[in-house]
Amino acid sequence: MIELKNLTTGYGEHIVARSINSIIPEGNLISLLGPNGVGKSTLLRTLCAFQPAISGDIIINGTSLQELTQAQLSRIISVVLTERLDVRAMTVHNLVSLGRSPYTGFWGRLDEEDERQVRQAIDQVGISELYEREIGTLSDGELQKAMIAKALAQQTPIILLDEPTAFLDFPSKVEMMRMLHRLAHEMNKTIFLSTHDVEMALQLSDQLWLMTAEGVHSGTPDELTADGSLADFIHIEGIHFDSERKLFIIEH
Repeated sequence: MIELKNLTTGYGEHIVARSINSIIPEGNLISLLGPNGVGKSTLLRTLCAFQPAISGDIIINGTSLQELTQAQLSRIISVVLTERLDVRAMTVHNLVSLGRSPYTGFWGRLDEEDERQVRQAIDQVGISELYEREIGTLSDGELQKAMIAKALAQQTPIILLDEPTAFLDFPSKVEMMRMLHRLAHEMNKTIFLSTHDVEMALQLSDQLWLMTAEGVHSGTPDELTADGSLADFIHIEGIHFDSERKLFIIEH
């Protein structure tokens, strides 16, 4: 479980989000929603210690993030970003094997157990046939699955993803979100991701975080529907939220 206590995020003296108080429960898929520039990526980078919080604290299973070493963090949190990898002659096996680096020591040699974990992670995301394919030949969806396999091979209880469906076509988006939901529940992973795919997040997330300039409001899709938060989330003329069907309707 991750607990955010009066967390304020930003860069230097520039504050992006103030006084966030919320809990990310284990074994759940949680989607972070919000407009561009509101601070979703900044929050994710703060949660995984890529950048420091301005104030407040992040508590992971009773321990402050600030008290954890990089070695400890590498066995607790894995991260999947959206940047396209610019590598040559690296296979899917090579990429996923990098997830074992917290366990392989200085030389990075894989033993039998490491290889088993790599193979298992590749199987879990359904890309066994791509085992020896080079990264540069993969589609966006295949590459994203390989990156998630790398995170699974790292064997962390928490996986953070920054817009994992950003460059995927619609069927691939659905497949990706369903896979992440399955991994959260079957493997008891805490999976926290940012996304702009509101409709998909509504249908497949256990919990939503709605991030606006005023702050973060979290809850299950049913809770956020009942209290009117989803109806107030998008302020664009001609769009309204149908609370019965949990859909945003475009009037035309």
